[in-house]
Amino acid sequence: MRRLLTIIIVFSVAFVYGQKKPVAKPTNILFVFDASNSMIAKYQGMTRMDGAKTLFFRFIDSLSKDKTMQFALRMYGHTVKYPPGDCKDSKLVVPFGPNNITQIKQKVKEAKPTGITPIEHSLTESANDFKDNKSNNIVIIITDGIEECGGDPCKARQKLMEKGIIFKPFIIGIGLTPEQIKTFECVGTYYDIDDQNSFPEITKIIQQQKLNKTTAQVNLLDSKSLPAETDVNITFYDVKAKSYKYNYIHTLNYKNNPDTLYLDDFPTYKVVAHTIPPTESKEVKLSAGKHTIIPIDAPQGYLTVKRPEGAYNYNERVKCIIRKSGTMQTLNVQMLNYTDKYITGKYDIEILTLPRIHINDSEIQQSQTKSLEIPNAGMLQVKCLEAGDGCILIKRADKLEWVTNLTTQTIQTFYLQPGNYVVAWRAKSLKGSIYSIEKKVIITSDNQSVVELFK
Repeated sequence: MRRLLTIIIVFSVAFVYGQKKPVAKPTNILFVFDASNSMIAKYQGMTRMDGAKTLFFRFIDSLSKDKTMQFALRMYGHTVKYPPGDCKDSKLVVPFGPNNITQIKQKVKEAKPTGITPIEHSLTESANDFKDNKSNNIVIIITDGIEECGGDPCKARQKLMEKGIIFKPFIIGIGLTPEQIKTFECVGTYYDIDDQNSFPEITKIIQQQKLNKTTAQVNLLDSKSLPAETDVNITFYDVKAKSYKYNYIHTLNYKNNPDTLYLDDFPTYKVVAHTIPPTESKEVKLSAGKHTIIPIDAPQGYLTVKRPEGAYNYNERVKCIIRKSGTMQTLNVQMLNYTDKYITGKYDIEILTLPRIHINDSEIQQSQTKSLEIPNAGMLQVKCLEAGDGCILIKRADKLEWVTNLTTQTIQTFYLQPGNYVVAWRAKSLKGSIYSIEKKVIITSDNQSVVELFK
């Protein structure tokens, strides 16, 4: 079994977000200590266990100088002897509480190499060791190797994030091959244990974690490249995992600036703004403890298609299909007499009246409302004595254009745009085309017309 001394330090910060800058929060640090059988192996003249204990005591002695921090200890691989070991062998040995440093150090001092290494299980269980997810919750895992129980630390990381804990991990290892280092890519950043700067750097990050948050803001830029656009759904995608991690309704804060978001800095993100049509950012990597601005070009204006309230209750039935000019892809189906917001540019609009109304190359400009008005429809009632086949056509110049088919009902009602129409019909019982009936009718807004197909 290939085992190398690897110390994984996983920082997790309770997930918070909002418009206001958060107040200082208490910091809870959970040590997860590996007491598995392989820790008995030698490393630089001492056992791995002794090396891990030495490092542990350095960490806790340094961090305990900060009296605002509380500590707890979880241990795994410490009760069931290997082989065979127990992949559930993980327990909270010392819970969070004041004045428990001596007890924690004593438990680590007494630890003897015993069992196996269940990293995923221990990480997942650690979420239950914290009192809540409102504090700055930090997990430090000390282990001499990689997962031995078929688990996946990446999945554990995701589970903890789903509980409101965001991981900020670091991996310190000795002599790991590129392939072995790669297994920890989803967990965090790799450091070599022989790097003398690793310990003070990571200790400093732990001490400052409660003060320095990893933040970002999404600037939805208007046509003047000002971050003035807002009230749009934005989704953060993890580029490598090819899945979304966060989903917000963008807002401007009380100072009229884009809202500050508190995010996990590990993934590489792409942010999609669900404008119409959607726009997106370039790939962006956040910097730990720093503020990152993510710009997205999203200049928008408004479109409304309306007609006055008429004599008939039909306005809510009419929809408008919105497409980019010259394309057939439907971007939105907008209700008549409503206003929707669109990225600036030209659009083709198909209004689902009878007959259809097509308005092409309608331009939407920054912060302006493009208002299109169509006339009210009129009502046509078609009556016949028996079932038949037929249709309604509109006369334009010297041509007839199909509008809609008639049904087999004897009384039918249609709402038609103003114009000159022809109703053609033949009773089903009559098998000759010569029995076709043609009626002409003029439809005007807000007026009712009746066509009787038996006279």
